[in-house]
Amino acid sequence: MSKYTRGEFLGFGAVLAGAFTLGRIPGVRQSASAQQLPPPPAGAEPDLMVVNGVVYTSDPAQPRAEAFAVKNGRFVAVGSTADIRNLATRRTQVLDAQRMTVTPGFIDAHCHPSGVQELYGVNTNLRTVREIQAAIRRKAESAAPEVWVTGFMFDDTKLDRPLTRKDLDEATRDHPVSVAHRGGHTTFYNSKAFELAGITAATPDPPDGRFFKENGELTGRVAENARNVFSRVGTRETFTPEQQRERGRNGMRHMSELFNAAGLTSVHNAGTSPEAILAYEDCRRNGELTHRAYMMIRSPAAFSGFKAANVYTGFGDEWIRVGGVKFVADGSASERTMRMSTPYVGTNDYGILTMTQDQLYEAIDDAHSHNFQVGVHANGDVTIDMVLNAYERALRKWPDPNRRHRIEHCTLVNPDLIRRIKANGVIPTPFWTYVYYHGEKWKEYGDEKVRWMFAHRSFLDAGIRVPGASDYTPG
Repeated sequence: MSKYTRGEFLGFGAVLAGAFTLGRIPGVRQSASAQQLPPPPAGAEPDLMVVNGVVYTSDPAQPRAEAFAVKNGRFVAVGSTADIRNLATRRTQVLDAQRMTVTPGFIDAHCHPSGVQELYGVNTNLRTVREIQAAIRRKAESAAPEVWVTGFMFDDTKLDRPLTRKDLDEATRDHPVSVAHRGGHTTFYNSKAFELAGITAATPDPPDGRFFKENGELTGRVAENARNVFSRVGTRETFTPEQQRERGRNGMRHMSELFNAAGLTSVHNAGTSPEAILAYEDCRRNGELTHRAYMMIRSPAAFSGFKAANVYTGFGDEWIRVGGVKFVADGSASERTMRMSTPYVGTNDYGILTMTQDQLYEAIDDAHSHNFQVGVHANGDVTIDMVLNAYERALRKWPDPNRRHRIEHCTLVNPDLIRRIKANGVIPTPFWTYVYYHGEKWKEYGDEKVRWMFAHRSFLDAGIRVPGASDYTPG
């Protein structure tokens, strides 16, 4: 009998991860009793069978089974171990699950699979400033003069404080440095970076971002679209097109391995770039893509190209499919920048909007009228209200009860917002990891707000379809 890795085994279960139930798949029996199953049709002899397991089928008519058989990635039979063993041929590979539990593959409805970052970036998910400084210093020592050094995955609650400009200056003054918070909406810079960007303590905040200051001095923290200026200055590490493509393929293969190890077989990529689309295809062509991808398009260039080609949500196949178009309308829950109707505890800070109501109207009208599902990042109650305004307007202009527009994260709600979400067939995708992984951060919201955050139970009670989403790497 051939041995399977955990990833390969989970990959065989991927066909369970969609909207299928076993009772509707041809060739699947509804009873797990010891009855003899009919032999599969000629040419449909199983490639693989899993026996002696505790199989959760997601089929109410037959919620449990012991075994199943698979041909070309599709189920051909499910039932008792004795029944399924009778279908084996000499070519069938048999895996004894040894009473282990087998479930449908999990779907992550909002994720950021940045394998290139995971493999090649400076991971600052560390517990002390000294460790972070050492990681940055090592990268700076191997980098060409004055090239950017970029870190990712910083978590302020691990240090019990944010990073500062001075912390990063101590790591290197010769290179511009940026360290992104794991939430993805704030970044910390050293003095060299501010100098290159021409940002001083006197620079005013843009309407859709913020340069954080303390006692009249830049702290080093920059939020939302105020960060855009830094991307236009300095020298970045460069790669040939061939190197770039290889890095992309390596990164996507790495993410498939990580997803499968966690039981994930389908992932909604909440911000797919043209480079990621190429990486998906390269991995699939080489047999390395073992998770299904629902691509939410954030790149303006990719979105324009799809519109010009009349390609829209649903185009693709079972492995790689065009999903919705993605917009970002406010800040982050974990970084305490989401836009709310009442301020953060002990402050006059209500959070940050990154789109105006008129910008949302224009963007959503454009995507909706071109047959795209839309997913808007909206954490705060103010922002969720604005997004619903735009969805309601688009649905009045171009009615489509099955468009299933989304609100990404949909963190802080109230009864009226829940009612409108239900009435318009909108899909909220709240985090199901944040309460555990970011618990220390919620004290800045206060008890009353926290009661109405991450409202999975309220959505379910209202009859709203609500998926699970990790928001990894932020989550």
